Amino acid sequence: MKKVWMMAAACVLLMTGCWKKPQENRPEETEPVETEEPERACLFGICVDSLEVNEYRVKRGETFSKIYAELGFTPAQTDRIVRASAELLPPRNLLPGMEYYAFTTRDSVPRVEHVVFGRSKTEFVVLGFAGDSVTVSAFVKPETLQRHYAEGTVKTSLWDAIVEKGTDPVVALMLSDVYAWQVDFFGIQPGDGYKVIYQQAYVDDTVPLGVRSIEAAVFTHNKHEYVAIPFVQDSTRIFFDEEGNSMRRAFLKSPLDFFRITSRFTNSRYHPVLKRYRAHHGVDYAAPTGTPVKSIGDGVVVAKAYQKRGGGYYLKVKHNSIYTTTYMHLSRYAKGIEVGSRVKQGQVIAYVGSTGLSTGPHLDFRVQKNGSYINPLTMEAPPDIPLKPELRDSFNIVKAQLLDEIARYSRTAAEADRTQESAANEHADEPAA
Repeated sequence: MKKVWMMAAACVLLMTGCWKKPQENRPEETEPVETEEPERACLFGICVDSLEVNEYRVKRGETFSKIYAELGFTPAQTDRIVRASAELLPPRNLLPGMEYYAFTTRDSVPRVEHVVFGRSKTEFVVLGFAGDSVTVSAFVKPETLQRHYAEGTVKTSLWDAIVEKGTDPVVALMLSDVYAWQVDFFGIQPGDGYKVIYQQAYVDDTVPLGVRSIEAAVFTHNKHEYVAIPFVQDSTRIFFDEEGNSMRRAFLKSPLDFFRITSRFTNSRYHPVLKRYRAHHGVDYAAPTGTPVKSIGDGVVVAKAYQKRGGGYYLKVKHNSIYTTTYMHLSRYAKGIEVGSRVKQGQVIAYVGSTGLSTGPHLDFRVQKNGSYINPLTMEAPPDIPLKPELRDSFNIVKAQLLDEIARYSRTAAEADRTQESAANEHADEPAA
């Protein structure tokens, strides 16, 4: 009996394992296939598959009334459109050369469905017409950023060197800001040079909008290389040098943006008015009357007065317990500057003049350290924001990557120059026709 039971059990197991519900005739289940709809052509957020688009430019003397009339709108419709769009398109902002687009149907009798006005390269106002209603909305084209590299040697000025290479001159201004505490850009020498990586913004990937940021730089000045590495610390983007010291200093290199040094710090200078030798414990910067004078650091105005036989109109700013700066021969003070006023580094506090004992417009700039005058051109100001020790490793990684990128760009530029020079030499060796 046991053998029969075991055989019966085996048969039951076989039948159970082999039996399936009849489904041969059932259609095989498959996952639905998603079909991608073809992309529709759009412009300013408007699908233009079935529309005709025409581009125009506002002519001198044109008004909205004339533009809408030429597009086929009645005076009543024009009035309704102008009123509806007045907030985003004030009539006074309609300027010659402004671009606008008309989107019309491709019917036997074309009808304008949209009009788009360009307020800038990226900002547009979109008007839509459906029956008697007018819709008004803003459209912004997104910016794209592209990384660029430039390098060159300074012959006369950084500005000229940048422009000579065909680079946006804004890069020169940005580099001046980055190196404001390390390099006197009005004392640079022939042979000084720069290497810089910067971000250029574009719209539609082709139309340049301007330089947005410096991504890394190396500036050679008096045979010394100044490296600038941007690094984010405490949510703030700060430029550090190769050793991790902040490029920003407690003081600016000079109180003027554009100047010429006419007299330096000395213990014995022949005074052109007094006709005798005496100490000149400051630096004279020749500049046109009205040139803005900036405070070289944060501080408090502690003196604002006039010396008839001395500094003329002058200001004195106390920066901390150690440093005080004085600005003399001013033509006038900036608005709101009084004794007790708090000023920021780079803030305009006055304007160049020729008041007091002066033979021409200039700024006599002086610095005191612990009550004694020091040479403003040689003083070393401490870094403003130190790199945090716990971020040192991360900074070193970023620095290595950026310096390697500059080196690769520089090698490529050198190879291109050699190729161009070789081609020029081959052309010069060709016999004349």
